[in-house]
Amino acid sequence: MQDKFDVVIIGSGLGGLVSANILAKEGKKVCVLEKNNQFGGNLQTFVRDKSIFDTGIHYIGGLDKGQNLYQYFSYLDIMDDLKIKRMNLDAYDVITFDGDEKEYPHAQGYDNFVKQLVKFFPEEEEGIKTYVQKVKDTCYKFPLYNLEEGDRYYGEDLLTLKAKDYIDSVVKDPKLRAVLAGSNLLYAGDPDKTPFYVHALSINSYMESAWRCIQGGSQIAKLLVKRFRALGGTIYKYQEVNSFNFEEKEIVSVSTTKGDTFYGDNFISNVDPKLTLQIIGKERFRNLYYKRIQNTESIISSFSIYIVFEKGTFPYLNKNYYHTNTEEKVWTTQEYEEENWPEAYLISMNEDLKNPGYAENLTSIAYMRFEETAPWADTFNTVAKKNERGEDYEEFKQRKIEAYLKEIEKKFPNIRSCIKSVHTSTPLSYRDYIGCYEGSMYGFAKDADNPMKSFLSPRTKIPNLLFTGQGLNMHGVLGVTISAVVTCGELVGKEKLLKDIKSALAEKELLGS
Repeated sequence: MQDKFDVVIIGSGLGGLVSANILAKEGKKVCVLEKNNQFGGNLQTFVRDKSIFDTGIHYIGGLDKGQNLYQYFSYLDIMDDLKIKRMNLDAYDVITFDGDEKEYPHAQGYDNFVKQLVKFFPEEEEGIKTYVQKVKDTCYKFPLYNLEEGDRYYGEDLLTLKAKDYIDSVVKDPKLRAVLAGSNLLYAGDPDKTPFYVHALSINSYMESAWRCIQGGSQIAKLLVKRFRALGGTIYKYQEVNSFNFEEKEIVSVSTTKGDTFYGDNFISNVDPKLTLQIIGKERFRNLYYKRIQNTESIISSFSIYIVFEKGTFPYLNKNYYHTNTEEKVWTTQEYEEENWPEAYLISMNEDLKNPGYAENLTSIAYMRFEETAPWADTFNTVAKKNERGEDYEEFKQRKIEAYLKEIEKKFPNIRSCIKSVHTSTPLSYRDYIGCYEGSMYGFAKDADNPMKSFLSPRTKIPNLLFTGQGLNMHGVLGVTISAVVTCGELVGKEKLLKDIKSALAEKELLGS
């Protein structure tokens, strides 16, 4: 029989690692179990052709001094060691369309955001100002977003106002409407469902400040693991949990595919809630609860293309591109026809540190439905568990690469001459490496017409099992960090935890001054 832990955390994604650090700071004996060879979930990086690529973290917001993620990362003792670079102040994101050479900017700083867009849409100045104010006001109605006490805010139309409806109500120019909604790959926006608060929480921290992680987002995971171990925490790789062991209605331990057993008083799953319940077994839950979670709509998956450039050939651009074929499709490219794919994509690049001014590599992401990879759904492949999916799968990826490059060439006509190698991730890659249901990009879809349907409590129907991660509340670095605070608050007390976070920050401020 091994040591017994106060808390056993399954999965070392950001939610699991932040929870582990918070609970260790609170004096708990904590163990984290990770199935893969690398900690971090969506924070993982990988190397192709000696070039580092991010799995999911392409830029981060809210890291300027005093901003919300800055404060959370300061409390976690990782802020000072992060290697980050500020993105273009006047255009950290640009929104573009086929047949239109203009690049419409999303700028850092609320006033600057307005100022840069007004250059393109002078007659819409009041509408743009109203929109920016609404983004700010919406975010300030979520207490933990601002390190304030209180549960979720349910006032007025906060959860039921739709993003598209609101944007359309404050600006009239169809192009500007598309520009304001143009980065919706950040949250997989749906015109009939997505609430405005999802839009606001997804983009607000970038509007405050936008940053690239130099040499990849895995540094966040590495720093969190280092701090966790320094706090006395225990963390293992290659430990895939395959059973939860019960005494009556409570979990007493989890077992892994390696044959090891880990005992604990409480358990936190950072694995997708649907998959967590499947591992435990439906017989442990009321039918209604099990069905509700399994039937909650998961957000679409994605296909990513990773390009390594020949040295000194492709100029580095310190901004991201969100491109949609036409302004009319900005909300609907999830419903793509296969022959027209991709109808929208995000492009993000990393600078070659040895050749400043040139890009070392480029990542581009487009929506892809899981069903496209259904013929290989029974295969499983990670670094920890090698498994070839076959020649037809490789042919499928090559077809997609060719279609994708043809689209990107419209914007960057000379890109092929700069390419050293091309690599991909499919919905199956995200499913296997990240552990998200059918490779879902961002957990559960939010629906303004049924706002409570996809809200998930950190508490489950098993007394000592909790959830954390992007399946709760919000996705993204800030959203998942906050979800960890919510989860840990259930174990140590919400008011006490927030008080402790604020005290730690005040002490740092005092020492710093």
